[in-house]
Amino acid sequence: MKYSGIGGQAVIEGIMMKNQNEYATAVRKPDGTIEVKKDAYISLTEKYRILSLPFIRGVFNFADSMILGMRTLTWSASFFEDDEDSEPGRFELLLDRIFGEKLEKVLMAFVMVFSMVMAVGIFMVLPMLLSNIFQKVIPSDTVMAVLEGVIRILIFIAYIKLISNMEDIKRTFMYHGAEHKCINCVEHGLPLTVENVRKSSKEHKRCGTSFLLIVMVISILFFMVIRVEDVWMRAVSRIVLIPVIAGVSYEFLRLAGRSNSCVVNALSRPGMWMQALTTTEPDDSMIEVAIAAVEKVFDWKTYLKENFPETRL
Repeated sequence: MKYSGIGGQAVIEGIMMKNQNEYATAVRKPDGTIEVKKDAYISLTEKYRILSLPFIRGVFNFADSMILGMRTLTWSASFFEDDEDSEPGRFELLLDRIFGEKLEKVLMAFVMVFSMVMAVGIFMVLPMLLSNIFQKVIPSDTVMAVLEGVIRILIFIAYIKLISNMEDIKRTFMYHGAEHKCINCVEHGLPLTVENVRKSSKEHKRCGTSFLLIVMVISILFFMVIRVEDVWMRAVSRIVLIPVIAGVSYEFLRLAGRSNSCVVNALSRPGMWMQALTTTEPDDSMIEVAIAAVEKVFDWKTYLKENFPETRL
């Protein structure tokens, strides 16, 4: 495997692929055709060089992913909005009067902030509170930290299992698989065709699912060392340390995506196992969408010639 620099995410009935400052979103429209939109996004770490320093850049790369993710999700959703005419409610009219043309950006910001608060509450604070129930019978702080981490992972698995029963999420997980398979296809030196993509792996070391598992594992190590007796101060410590944990986790994920060493591959394996929850084998029509997104921002033929000269195109 040779690092290509491309990455992406699944959106509603489609895929976004990013290469450096360019990204393309491909969507399978209700009429069966593929719509592709290409745009540019300058990351926070490029705008402000200080944010690109190791262990700092992880948090801001995650913020970039959230912003770009919301932008592409909103665009993909526009193809599947209800066509029936309906009068806007009073609250909608009020928001429109207050924010005008900025309404969409305000709503996106609100959704992002709300999502972050809920994620911190459910995956950081709640496991701490649940593990605290066992504090009287488990005197060891180390065991308590491990227990909290295990509860955190179990909550994450339960959450993924729960949402995976939704039909739209099932299809999103299939597109997620198509995204990984496309990247694996070119990074393993194969021409980007439906047949080659189909036989490529749906697990990839740079996946966001792996990142989340790494965050949960590294949080165990942090909380083994950082011990706070008061339950409320412990909750505050979980929140305050999120940027630090995310920064360390990002550096490992970044290393994993560029390394083929046996040690790194072994450490990456649990995260790739976890991807079984969030990636599903796609059908050929989904693979076609993924290929369309890749080809809009990435010259895979030149990449193969430079990195896999033995490959026949």
